Amino acid sequence: MRRVLIVTNDFPPRQGGIQSFVHGLAVRTPGVVVYAPAWAGSAEFDRRQPYPIVRHPTSLMLPTPGVARRAARLVTRLGADTVVFGAAAPLGLLAPRLRAAGARRVVMLTHGHEASWASTPLLRGVLRRIGAHADVVTYLGEYTRARLAGVVPAAKLVRLAPGVDTAAFHPGVAPAGSFGGPVVVCVSRLVRRKGQDQLIRAWPRVLRAVPDAVLLLVGDGPDRRRLERLAAGTRSVVFAGAVPGESLPGYYAAGDVFAMPCRTRLRGADVEGLGIVFLEASASGLPVVAGASGGAPDAVRQGETGLVVDGGSAGAVAQALVELLVDRERAGKMGALGREWITSAWSWELVARRFHDILDG
Repeated sequence: MRRVLIVTNDFPPRQGGIQSFVHGLAVRTPGVVVYAPAWAGSAEFDRRQPYPIVRHPTSLMLPTPGVARRAARLVTRLGADTVVFGAAAPLGLLAPRLRAAGARRVVMLTHGHEASWASTPLLRGVLRRIGAHADVVTYLGEYTRARLAGVVPAAKLVRLAPGVDTAAFHPGVAPAGSFGGPVVVCVSRLVRRKGQDQLIRAWPRVLRAVPDAVLLLVGDGPDRRRLERLAAGTRSVVFAGAVPGESLPGYYAAGDVFAMPCRTRLRGADVEGLGIVFLEASASGLPVVAGASGGAPDAVRQGETGLVVDGGSAGAVAQALVELLVDRERAGKMGALGREWITSAWSWELVARRFHDILDG
């Protein structure tokens, strides 16, 4: 049986799309061990997992000599023939040291931030050096592939996007509460790229067309205080805060439309890699409204499972929300098509098979 060591900064109990992606791969891969930073709640999380997790003593791992030594000792002690970097940048710089320790195959996952590195002159060379030491570099979709192609040899690039637990996210889940009117739900970290501020700015226009609508913002983050100030005086905006991962299906189920109007910021340095929340929403039977940032359009079939809009325009966001809240028949068809699409193309079973094929070479 293969022995696989996953080296990653992005891992639960810290929440986020990359974290759930890497954990989803780990839990479905026999013979895996994970090396990840320590976070509050790590010990409790680790006890519940069916595979070993080795925690670094701090909450951040950088490609330093100390991290390299620890990772190399794990490769040797475990007899790991394959190393997977949960994110290529920056920990992929450790690859030569781990090959010297005995790893024969190196796989690097990429996300939105590697696409940003590929577009940044100062970081492009670092990413090129990282990719040179990989056997496989994965990409999420066409957006990320196009940006990596100028830095990583095309022969190394293989598509691998997150999967969705279609048994957990489905239209029959009991809603997490009742809100008294049609609900637009956004599940995401509260950071500027995700576009919760544009939802709040759009909301008065939505209420003029659908007076009893509710905007439900699920998640927490550094932008929360600014968003609460922005929403002050605006009716029917609910901040649910952070919720445990196992409770998320109920919050999707509370919605009638899912919206995250993400936008690209900082001249392309802050961009959406894909947006697993769009996939989870579709699996839950919701029509989605996505911002046209980075790879987010790869998670939506435009006009079929949802609408892709300019996340920088509150007017465009409001128009899309009103269309779906008013035309319930169209919204229902989009939700049903979304569910079909996720079960046929994005299930974790399919993703795990792709991942294992990549590991086997």
